[in-house]
Amino acid sequence: MNTGSKLPQVTFHTRVRDDSIEGPNPFRWEDKTTADYFAGKRVILFSLPGAFTPTCSTYQLPGYENGFADFQEQGIDAIYCMSVNDSFVMNKWAEAQGIKNVQVIPDGSGEFTRKVGMLVAKDNLGFGMRSWRYAAVVNDGVVEAWFQEPGLGDNHPEDPYGESAPENLLAYLKAAEEKAA
Repeated sequence: MNTGSKLPQVTFHTRVRDDSIEGPNPFRWEDKTTADYFAGKRVILFSLPGAFTPTCSTYQLPGYENGFADFQEQGIDAIYCMSVNDSFVMNKWAEAQGIKNVQVIPDGSGEFTRKVGMLVAKDNLGFGMRSWRYAAVVNDGVVEAWFQEPGLGDNHPEDPYGESAPENLLAYLKAAEEKAA
């Protein structure tokens, strides 16, 4: 995606906790749209190849989680982690990681990821179709800044990480604030 591009309109099939449901699985289906997540907010969206994978679980998700207050100071309302995984997997991953600040968005069929041009084959790892690693600052559904890892392509032998790192986005936000002042 390019700076200034509007995010595609997609419906995400999510599972949300519902305390009125008894038993071991107190969740219900709730469809959410691109507008539900992005309208009227300035957010960070980052996407990664898969829940429970090493780089995603060790560096990227914890980095955004732990840096949440720093991002808020720079005018960020929410941070979203997206992956081509279903809602069950994304919710369990967030639970396993102890995530409180970052919200997970399941792009189970890869529709959003495909529409932003980031859907790649990862058959070489047994993953099937997944997201290329990227991050964006999104203001009211419009891309303010885009950070994409180099080498976008199917069955890439590596998993580059750096452009979409929280430290990189925070540096961008601070520089943009200084420039505006």
